[in-house]
Amino acid sequence: MNYQTTVSVEEETNNTELKKEIKVYDQKPTPAFIGASWSALLIGMVSYCIGLWNADMLLNEKGYYFTILLFGLFSVISVQKAVRDKLENIPVTEIYYSISWFTTVASIVLLVIGLWNADLLLSEKGFYGMSFLLSLFAAIAVQKNTRDVQYIDRNNLEDK
Repeated sequence: MNYQTTVSVEEETNNTELKKEIKVYDQKPTPAFIGASWSALLIGMVSYCIGLWNADMLLNEKGYYFTILLFGLFSVISVQKAVRDKLENIPVTEIYYSISWFTTVASIVLLVIGLWNADLLLSEKGFYGMSFLLSLFAAIAVQKNTRDVQYIDRNNLEDK
C-alpha cells in the first residue's frame, strides 16, 4: 500500500530539484581570487625560504625545515585532489585518502616539534609557523582553482 500524501510527494520532488541545483556548477573562480591565491602561495613560500636563508642555523636544520615545507605542500595538494576526486565521483582508494591526511597532519606536527625544540626567538618560531600555514592554505586554494577551471572548461566542451 502506498501511504504517501500529496505533501510528502511534493517534498520529495522539491528535495530532488534542490539536489540537482546543488550539482550544477558553472562559476569559474574570479581572476582576482586566482591571483590572490597564487600571491599568497608565493609570499608564504618565499618568506619562509628567505627566513631560512637568513637564519643562524646549521645547514642540516635549514634542510629539515625546507623539506617539511615541500612535504607539507605536496601533502595538502594530495588531500585536495583526493577530496575533489571523491566529489566528482572519480574513484579514490581509502588508503590513498587516509595517507594524504596522515602526511598532512604529520608535516604540521613535524614543524611544531622542530620549532618547539629549536633555539629560536619566539617571534621567529611564529614567523615560520605562520608562513608555513599560509603556504599550505594557499596551495589548497591554488589547487582548487585549477580543478575548478579544468572542470568547467571540460563541461563546456562536452556541452558543445
